[in-house]
Amino acid sequence: MVWEGVSMERPLVVELEGVSVRRYTTGQVILDEVDWSVRGGEHWALLGANGAGKTSLLRLVGAVQHPTSGSATVLGHRLGRVDVRELRAMIGHVSSSQRVPEDLPAQAVVLTGATGTVQPLWRKYDEATRERARELLAELDCKDFADRPYKFCSGGQRARLLIARALMPDPGLLLLDEPFNALDLPSREDLVDALARLAVNRPGLTTITVTHHLEELPPTISHALLLREGRMLVSGPVDEVLTGAHLTACFGRAVAVERHHGRWQARSAH
Repeated sequence: MVWEGVSMERPLVVELEGVSVRRYTTGQVILDEVDWSVRGGEHWALLGANGAGKTSLLRLVGAVQHPTSGSATVLGHRLGRVDVRELRAMIGHVSSSQRVPEDLPAQAVVLTGATGTVQPLWRKYDEATRERARELLAELDCKDFADRPYKFCSGGQRARLLIARALMPDPGLLLLDEPFNALDLPSREDLVDALARLAVNRPGLTTITVTHHLEELPPTISHALLLREGRMLVSGPVDEVLTGAHLTACFGRAVAVERHHGRWQARSAH
């Protein structure tokens, strides 16, 4: 964006400078000298083989762990100089491994995002909070099963409920840790559509999605980062990063990449 000849860049949401993470017990390097900048409204895909360091990088950005060396700044707060409990409250985090009471109705699951608790704190939820939960249920196409117990929701419905829950405090950054895990094809496509709508309806929201499969990326993904053995192989605009050459280098086998109507496909080049 340009205003009266001056370039107006979106604010930095994540800034990592020379970040390394080592396992204290063994000295093993998990992340090695990572430099990474993420700006407001960008939608990043984070890819790499198992053990590449994706989870550690997401934990760092989510203020769950600190770097061994280097500096990490998230939403304007540098790790080590901020109360991480307050910072975490500003970050939405979605993972298929999250603990959710199975008997809770879907709407109650979303409400718990307002208090960051596993169980509902009913006295904390005023009418405005409940109305926000209803709006998010509608936005994520969950309104029709708002009263259904979580245990009776499908995998795709659960994934969308967890996203609605993470959006309750209106975070500036949403982290999606393998949200498509174990979803069948219709559920995957429902979630892809939901994430694409979020990107359009919430231009200020920044997302980082960890996935193993290019087919799971919504067409609104704008940037990508490839990790290999704890090192950043390449990062930048998605069209420049998700190439056959880069993915071949990332995964260690020949990969061919295609894109149709905004969606990506990857397969063996042999």
